[in-house]
Amino acid sequence: MVATQSLEDDLTARGFQNLMRWSRGVDENLFHPYEGSVLDPNLEGPIFMNVGRVAVEKNIRAFLELELPGTKVVVGDGPQLESLKREFPEVYFTGPKVGDDLARHYASADVFVFPSLTDTFGNVLLEAMACGVPVAAFPVMGPLDVIGDSGAGILSDNLQEAAIAALEIPRDHCRKVALRYTWEASARQFLDNAVRAQELFLSESKASVA
Repeated sequence: MVATQSLEDDLTARGFQNLMRWSRGVDENLFHPYEGSVLDPNLEGPIFMNVGRVAVEKNIRAFLELELPGTKVVVGDGPQLESLKREFPEVYFTGPKVGDDLARHYASADVFVFPSLTDTFGNVLLEAMACGVPVAAFPVMGPLDVIGDSGAGILSDNLQEAAIAALEIPRDHCRKVALRYTWEASARQFLDNAVRAQELFLSESKASVA
């Protein structure tokens, strides 16, 4: 089971067979727009935020090195946290957040910047959009599938330009796009795949006996 068309195409090209799509979902009751901000009111806007594991594979440095107006905020924990805090003292690091507190942090951002080049989906994209936050990302697997031409974000090899352009995207449109990805639809897709897999297995078993 694969999460996106891009991943399916990549694995098909490598010779994998019997691939089935299993997309992801977002808890729209937890992740939704909130009034106000939970961030330090002294932070200069606009707020450009990244949420996730603070580790090398997330390519967070590409975000932190951008020349952007306002303030960069990083929410999360990981092995790279302390070194990045020392290297980028102007960045606001909140540490890890969970539940309602996490959702309120998402909603406090003006743009969600996703610099990863290796994620095959990126559930944080859905969480940000469900909170009404537009996305800026590279045009790679994950963002290409989740954002694509939906209008909920800007994909560009120039992440700085993408982040600034994303400020113009209506927040209500971002949430509307995120609501296409429900956990109910994801569960239904998984069950359909299980039935199909069983049918394929039985069909191949009969063929081998014959």
